[in-house]
Amino acid sequence: MSPTSVSAARPPKAPKPLYANFGFQVLVAMVIGLALGFVARSMGPDAAGNANWLTQTLSTVGSSFVSLLRALVPVLVFTAIVASIANLRELNNAAKLVWQTLLWFAITALIAVVIGIALGLIIQPGLNSAVAAEAARAPSSTGSWLDFLKGLIPSNFIGLQASTRVTDSGATTSLNFNVLQILIVSIVIGIAALRVGPAADPFLAFNRSFLKIIHKVLWWVIRLTPIGTIGLLGNAVAVYGWDALAQLGWYAAAIYIGLLGVLFVVYPALLQAHGLNPIRYFQSAWPAIQLAFVSRSSIGTLPVTERITEQNLGVPREYAAFAVPLGATTKMDGCASIYPAISAIFVAQFFGVSLGLEHYLLIAFVAVIGSAATAGLTGATVMLTLTLSTLGLPLEGVGLLLAIDPILDMGRTAVNVAGQALIPTIVAKRQGILDQATYNRGESIEALDDTQTVPAQ
Repeated sequence: MSPTSVSAARPPKAPKPLYANFGFQVLVAMVIGLALGFVARSMGPDAAGNANWLTQTLSTVGSSFVSLLRALVPVLVFTAIVASIANLRELNNAAKLVWQTLLWFAITALIAVVIGIALGLIIQPGLNSAVAAEAARAPSSTGSWLDFLKGLIPSNFIGLQASTRVTDSGATTSLNFNVLQILIVSIVIGIAALRVGPAADPFLAFNRSFLKIIHKVLWWVIRLTPIGTIGLLGNAVAVYGWDALAQLGWYAAAIYIGLLGVLFVVYPALLQAHGLNPIRYFQSAWPAIQLAFVSRSSIGTLPVTERITEQNLGVPREYAAFAVPLGATTKMDGCASIYPAISAIFVAQFFGVSLGLEHYLLIAFVAVIGSAATAGLTGATVMLTLTLSTLGLPLEGVGLLLAIDPILDMGRTAVNVAGQALIPTIVAKRQGILDQATYNRGESIEALDDTQTVPAQ
């Protein structure tokens, strides 16, 4: 199969003015969000002790943006995975691509967790922390290998789960979805559709059409990113400020040093080793990385990640449509490798628990095998508690770290998404199906007009 050049089908467009640039808009929004966050924090709570009007406004704007992204996640994951499995039949080496993808997921996760362990031992954040021991408390939700394995079995077709919380004011029931279960259902339905043969063609055609519609709606939501950025970043500053960050300064520094090392050292080295220009990669992938940073959701960033992987990095759509959604649910170098490794070492050092070689091997095992537990959603408490319980460390240590988790989650998710675009690019290059001309252009997402339809899946 020979790659199809996108440039041949789309005439060159005049560059947009700076103010219309998506990346520039997000950067300006980050500055505004930081400024409003500091203003809101300086205002303090109102007379009743509640958050002031500005903090409430920032929180509402940010949470509404994330809710819009999350609302379309279940149907996006289902339609994307089913369409991608159907598309794999167009590739002669589909089985090899799948195994190569999983192999490189594991390789990069292993590299990331080794970096995390090394930084934890060198910086020793648990010994240099100013956080009070009274802050230790067990999390409200935990992860275990049994729960993880049971979670692979779908409880219903759409992976919907309900939970009831009883408080003094009454009981409230909330609905959530299990992305991992949706992934399992989607894979089964996709494979079944292929085995059925021609009788499934109307279903697959409907799925392709529905996916294009979902992509379009999600793209409209993504264009609201600058507004959402102001709310998300502003609320984070207003609520958390720098006090908690100062208490866990060495811990946060270790996390971000690790994340930056993976993003700007490991990934470029892998690209260079495969004859790919790292600068071109970041030029193309930066919009997805940027959106991941502010939204803290790999799944919410999925439309942009898939779009830049296919149309800017030159990965064939048949493969990108499979690898990127799979990576958005299972490829977590930030949340599942760097973060739990350093956090586990922090907890062990803080409580004076000695770790041996077997414990570090267990950390690596959990990072490589259990990363799907994070399921592409905001936060990584499940992965952290899974790691701590595997090592036999006190779960109360999670309470020490929750104060600054949203600040760390921004960087973790950015690295997650960068890896989710990187692996398909490397595998496509190794298999000789990467459109090198498209990759070498290093085109930004601004060249993709919103009125352009999503390519047929």
